This record gives sequence, structure tokens and C-alpha cells, in this order.
Amino acid sequence: MPSLFRLLTVLAIIAGLAYAAMLALTTFVTVPPRQISVTVPPDRFLEPPR
Repeated sequence: MPSLFRLLTVLAIIAGLAYAAMLALTTFVTVPPRQISVTVPPDRFLEPPR
């Protein structure tokens, strides 16, 4: 049973480190906004035939 607790502890520590890394990435990395233009073909505005 002690080996099970050790395994769960190691897995919890690894999960905590992964969570901390993701939190650090979202906090410290900023992506500059940029313009996006998308061309929509005119046939997308037409109603489908019934």
C-alpha cells in the first residue's frame, strides 16, 4: 500500500507542475492582436432551393 501512495503522490506532483506551467504560460505570454479578413463567397448568402 505505501507504493500506491507514493505513486499517487508523484502523479499529483506531476499534474500540479503541468497545471502551474499552463498557468504561467497564460499569465506571462501575451499575443498581440492582429487584423483578420475572411472572404465569404456570395453563394453562401443565397437560400438553398426547396
